[in-house]
Amino acid sequence: MKKTTVSLLLAGIMALSVAAVPVMAEDVDYSALEAVELIGADSTGKGAAGQIFGELVAAKVDEITDGQLTIDYYPNGELGGDADLLRQVQSNDIQIVVCQTAPVVSFIPEMAVFDMPMVFSKYDGDTINTVLNSEDSAFNQQLSAAYDAAGYKLLGFLQNATYRLTTANQELNTLEDFKGMQIRTMENSNHMAFWSAIGAEPTPLAWAEVYIALQNGTIDAEENAADTVVGANFSEVQKVLACTNHILYANQIAISKEAFEALDPAYQAALQQAVTEALDEMRPQLADIDASNKAILEKNGMSIVEYDADFFDSVLALDGVQALYSDIDAQVNGLGTTLQESLEAAE
Repeated sequence: MKKTTVSLLLAGIMALSVAAVPVMAEDVDYSALEAVELIGADSTGKGAAGQIFGELVAAKVDEITDGQLTIDYYPNGELGGDADLLRQVQSNDIQIVVCQTAPVVSFIPEMAVFDMPMVFSKYDGDTINTVLNSEDSAFNQQLSAAYDAAGYKLLGFLQNATYRLTTANQELNTLEDFKGMQIRTMENSNHMAFWSAIGAEPTPLAWAEVYIALQNGTIDAEENAADTVVGANFSEVQKVLACTNHILYANQIAISKEAFEALDPAYQAALQQAVTEALDEMRPQLADIDASNKAILEKNGMSIVEYDADFFDSVLALDGVQALYSDIDAQVNGLGTTLQESLEAAE
């Protein structure tokens, strides 16, 4: 296998940040350790945050260990789709996967906690980061245990309070405007239940068919992060971008538990340090990427709809949404309650 060349954007990030890379807490002579190569992969779109994040982690691991621990990284689905990659990591055929949260549910049922609609919508990126990534967080501890039980080691979540949004060909200023709207969703029962609860009509549809379906009016709307909306040119066939903030736009990075436990403790620490540094550098960029893509969509003729706290409160107060929260909390053995309590405590 040929090692993927790090993108120009990644090279720029590294060039700007070399001086800021902290020294390891312990003075480790990595040259005394046996060299180890791991294989990492993602199936994100070219240039997406997940790809840049995975490649940045790989570059930092190489730098921290003076090339003794390396990650041979394959982006953009070169080694398969998300389910393929997660399966390969679980069996230790490859070692590291970067992907969004939804595909992980099939392997770690507790990850359905991220399907709780609008659960993160009132919190800033720092608060969410504390809950998701701090070892002191009860939520992180419980979710990490679920990863372990499934054969993975959770390394971290990349997010900065940016979300999946809604595009539509109708005004979406009030909750009433969502009633009867046919919206394309992923084939996820929790996501579909949310849209049904607010009166919309969810329609699972293959991604390749979405643009044409929006163009010919087979569906009225779809939901995705702003960068995906730009990349798919949906501004050509949609009028409104509604900041519904219903699902957190987050990428997780995990390693095979078997592979992690086989690493020398110094390599384990170096890998976690690389992830932490990459998260710290990339998180501010996510807000900039989100804002710039919204600006592009607005320039291309889409109206941007923002909502106040009252809108989110009214959605969360709906009987159907409350029932969905209870259902998801039962699915994840109370982790939903832990998440809400952890967010409130960290705010």
